[in-house]
Amino acid sequence: MASVLKSFELPASLYADDVSQIASDTISRFGIREWQLVVMTNEIHGHLGIYSTLGAKMGLRVLEYFEQQGLGGHVQVLSFAGSEPPVSCLNDGLQISTGATVGHGLFNVSDSPEKRAEAVFSCHGMNVGSALKPEYETAVAEDIKRGVEQFGHSREYWDYIRRLAIKYWAEWDRNKIFTIFAK
Repeated sequence: MASVLKSFELPASLYADDVSQIASDTISRFGIREWQLVVMTNEIHGHLGIYSTLGAKMGLRVLEYFEQQGLGGHVQVLSFAGSEPPVSCLNDGLQISTGATVGHGLFNVSDSPEKRAEAVFSCHGMNVGSALKPEYETAVAEDIKRGVEQFGHSREYWDYIRRLAIKYWAEWDRNKIFTIFAK
């Protein structure tokens, strides 16, 4: 049950041009729920980012694994993404997609020194971990490194990151890019 909105299906004309171009196909491939979660995540996140988008996809994938239909405070999350960008941006997507937020006391960040796109989820006595598969983690790291080398942290860098985030959003299937494992 939604807390505020009855529906969140906006016409493509209300999205930025680069996002509206992928709307129809992306919704068709991955569903309106993923679309909504990625949109809300990136609006709150402040820019269209790679790890925030992946966090939304990961959280939704785990909710589906738990057969949770929506948000509602049933999931607890322990993230290994740390608190420094870019990997920590995963945390925003995880919070939005699962409803497990810092404010509810249901979202925690591990103090593990190794930062990675991985989290442990607990729901109704079940515990599972989920992580971005190594080949995708490597692709993201290499793409970000290439952007920093090529653009520094200039406006061009952020445009590059946006293009990559849109590409990953439109092409990467949440059912294929993450592992889910017993914890």
